[in-house]
Amino acid sequence: ELNGDERVHAILVQLPLPRHIDTDSVLQMIPPEKDVDGFHAQNVGDLWLNTRNIYKFNVSSSLTMTRPLVLPCTAAGVIQMLHSLGVPLQGKEAVVIGRSRIVGMPVSGLLTGMDCTVTMVHSQTVEPEKHIKRADIVVAAAGQPEFVKAEWLKPGAIVIDVGINNKDDSSDPRGYKLVGDVEFEEAKKVSSFITPVPGGVGPMTVAMLLQNSLNLARNSLGLPPLPMFNDLGSPVRNEG
Repeated sequence: ELNGDERVHAILVQLPLPRHIDTDSVLQMIPPEKDVDGFHAQNVGDLWLNTRNIYKFNVSSSLTMTRPLVLPCTAAGVIQMLHSLGVPLQGKEAVVIGRSRIVGMPVSGLLTGMDCTVTMVHSQTVEPEKHIKRADIVVAAAGQPEFVKAEWLKPGAIVIDVGINNKDDSSDPRGYKLVGDVEFEEAKKVSSFITPVPGGVGPMTVAMLLQNSLNLARNSLGLPPLPMFNDLGSPVRNEG
C-alpha cells in the first residue's frame, strides 16, 4: 500500500527484525526509489559501481552522471565526517572493522571511492591489530565494547567509532554506561581526530537519513538529487 502511495516518498524498516522474519525479503519489497536506508539490492549495486561519481557529483551534472540515489545512512555519516575534516585522504591506508551491510561494507566501498587503500578486518581476521597499526583511518564497527586498544593505533590516526555498547558500571544509576568499539580515553591521546560515544556518529546518521528523505522526495518530483556531502560536522579534534 505504501509502495503505491505517491504521498509517501521514503520507507524505513527498523532493523533488526525478529528472527522468524526474512530481512532480505522485506528489504527487497521496498522500491529502490523509496528505500531511504539504501539497502535495496539496486541501491547497493549503484553504490559499488559508482562510488567515485559520488564525490564528483553536483546538481548541474546530475543528468549526465550516474550516482546512487541514496546511501546507507550510518556509512554516509562516517564519510561526511571524514569529508568535513579538510584532510587529503587519497592514498591513505584505511581499516574498516566489521563487515555488516549497514556499515562495514558500504563504508569500504565509499572509502575506495575516495581513493583510500582499504582493508576490512572482521571476526575471522588473524591478528587484527597488525592491520590496524598501519591505518591512517580507522572505522570501528565491530559491535564489541572497547575492542580497539590505544596501542593498536598509529599515532595521528583518524578514528571514527561507530560502535555503541553497554558496559557494566556500578557508579552509573543505570548500572551500565555506553561505550564504543574503541578505548576512547586512551585512544584520544594517540589519535588526531576521534568521535565520542554517544554523540558522535549517531547524530550524523540521523542527518543523512533526512538527506536521503529529501533526495527521494526530489526524485519523485523529477528534480535532481542534492550532493550528499558538505560541511555538516566533524569528529572531536584532540589538542593534546
